[in-house]
Amino acid sequence: MTEHSTKENTVSEETKNNNNSAFSLVHKASGISHLIMNDESESMNTLKASFIDEISCLIKKIKADSAIKGLIFVSGKKDSFIAGADINMLDDCNSEAEAETLSRQGQMIFDQLENLNIPVVAAIHGACLGGGLELAMACHYRVCSLSAKTSLGLPEVQLGLLPGGGGTQRLPKLVGVQKALDMMLTGKQLRPKQALKSGLVDDAVPVEILIDVAEKLIVNQKSSTKKAKKSVVNQLLENNTVGQNIVFKQATKTVLAKTKGNYPAPLHIIECVKVGIQQAPAKGYQTEASLFAKLVMSPESAQLRNIFFATTQMKKESGVENVKAKKLIRTAVLGGGLMGGGIAFVTATKAKLPVRIKDISAQGITTGLKYSYDLLNNKVKRRFITKHEMQKQLSLISGNVEYIGFKQADIVIEAVFEDLALKQKMVNDIEQNCHERTIFASNTSSLPIGQIASQAQRPENVIGLHYFSPVDKMPLAEIIPHDSTSDEVISTVVELAKKQGKTPIVVKDKAGFYVNRILAPYMNEAANLLLSGYPVDVLDKALTRFGFPVGPMQLLDEVGIDVGAKIGPILQAELGERFAAPEAFNVLIKDGRLGKKVKKGFYQYQKKGFFASSKKQVDESVYALLNVKPTASTLSNNDIALRCVYMMLNEAARCLDEGIVRNARDGDIGAIFGIGFPPFLGGPFRYMDSIGIHHVVQNLNEYATTDERFKPCDKLIKMAEANEFFYE
Repeated sequence: MTEHSTKENTVSEETKNNNNSAFSLVHKASGISHLIMNDESESMNTLKASFIDEISCLIKKIKADSAIKGLIFVSGKKDSFIAGADINMLDDCNSEAEAETLSRQGQMIFDQLENLNIPVVAAIHGACLGGGLELAMACHYRVCSLSAKTSLGLPEVQLGLLPGGGGTQRLPKLVGVQKALDMMLTGKQLRPKQALKSGLVDDAVPVEILIDVAEKLIVNQKSSTKKAKKSVVNQLLENNTVGQNIVFKQATKTVLAKTKGNYPAPLHIIECVKVGIQQAPAKGYQTEASLFAKLVMSPESAQLRNIFFATTQMKKESGVENVKAKKLIRTAVLGGGLMGGGIAFVTATKAKLPVRIKDISAQGITTGLKYSYDLLNNKVKRRFITKHEMQKQLSLISGNVEYIGFKQADIVIEAVFEDLALKQKMVNDIEQNCHERTIFASNTSSLPIGQIASQAQRPENVIGLHYFSPVDKMPLAEIIPHDSTSDEVISTVVELAKKQGKTPIVVKDKAGFYVNRILAPYMNEAANLLLSGYPVDVLDKALTRFGFPVGPMQLLDEVGIDVGAKIGPILQAELGERFAAPEAFNVLIKDGRLGKKVKKGFYQYQKKGFFASSKKQVDESVYALLNVKPTASTLSNNDIALRCVYMMLNEAARCLDEGIVRNARDGDIGAIFGIGFPPFLGGPFRYMDSIGIHHVVQNLNEYATTDERFKPCDKLIKMAEANEFFYE
């Protein structure tokens, strides 16, 4: 029973359907009953198919009991409402018919709840997502806590699905068509005040009075606040068929621009909403169930669910099995700037640990501190956090040009320039200025950690911790132990990365590690195609259509052409000539063409006139600089994409064979979270499984007839001969 349901009320009766029930019905002397969900087999409540009969039985019991004057649906979990539906039950579906039955059953239960002849209030504290929000929307009223732990949303699209319990039909009625589409097409979650402003909830109050306010809603039987008013423009768009069609057309256009048609779920969401509004509610529910079923059985959703299961499993794992992480109390970062500032930000705001930034200049300290200030101030402006919370988080970050405050640091994360001698000096400095158990974690993108630790007095404390830029957004972290790194250090750094909001993968200490190693051949092939006459925008368009968030040329601009140039020689020296980057790119660096950061790269970054196109324009002068004459493409977009991607696949297989990644799962998550490998394809290894290893080898051999770099690795050849898969 939730602690909020016991205050100032006398319990007259509590019933459970059976000993293993996730639901209990608590009758109050006031006549207002509490229906409490608390699945004791799980840390968070999720809706399961096995609950359907139980909930239906409870609703019938409530309907037949004339003593019940109102009902409050509440969670028995301390800090969560209902986190959504149990994803496992979707994987158990063997046909569209089975999946459609699940959807119809959910719709039926929520209809029964909505049709109760007594007022029903959802008292929401914590995560109210997916099926949890669909249940809440079926209640007559919703009141949520103002807690930072409370969020409301329908994130099904992130799993390649749509809300299948009536969500596509109920949400537009509460918040309007445009807001509903925005929420469902992005998976966006609303904070309490946003939910109140949008009309999704009737009130948002401190958690201490959540149940009291819910009971008042029942007694008054009216909303405690007015629904959010729509602007005149919104009313004109949403209150007539012509306006609605404009909204749906624009939403479709936006979806296709972002997804390139690779994800079917967003378009199906639009269709469900349109049918429900313009035809009939019953037709809308039927369409929702039918399209939900199609999506459950689609390969895109299957791969996105695989990613969900993989990351869920990874959260439960430690760096080294059965080796506990040591507790971290104080942290430090070497190097201000954007990378150091980003690391400090996630350490303070996510891990809630104090962090001291050290830089050689006051300007570096200022840049590092300003990074966090700007991000937090933006959250204040958007009302995600209060100014008080902003100040509280900023107080955890400090800076100095000396090693003052480092003596008690449990871990120091180094984020200086990619220079081996400099990083070795940093190891020595930390060993001189910190205690003997201080962990030195190097944020290097390619330098072997064993080399960085080669002159250390305590090499067991040295490890690699590779973040991706921008640190506050990119979800991956590579953890790189060298041969002498202690097991405790590995587990400790993995645990820290998790607390920083990252998904960490432990990789072997070899040049480029995993992510940059598989990225380099992909980028080099794109560069070779550019030098052979394929235009910049053609190359980028081919890879974004394939499913990457940005194309290779734009990625080089974003990361920095000079950064890519530094990594190339390291990989080539350690791993061989197949990593040799085109020498022509040195010309770009000599020209000062380093990418977006200097507003000079493959694309134009200077502001144009008012009537200029918002589309990113290629800087045509780059062709003359590279002595390239762009010509019409002889390869199709798909052929261009496959040449680049197959280089990545081949190297990923080599990495697994060499033990660079522990398993195919980590390799897939690393590629998706680190470089944006198309999630709907499941990652390099699941993608190779889906098209067949023999097919991958066949294509590589065809490419290798004109370019030896495409020769398939031994791992793939052996797997093709044995008809093996990366996943069972």
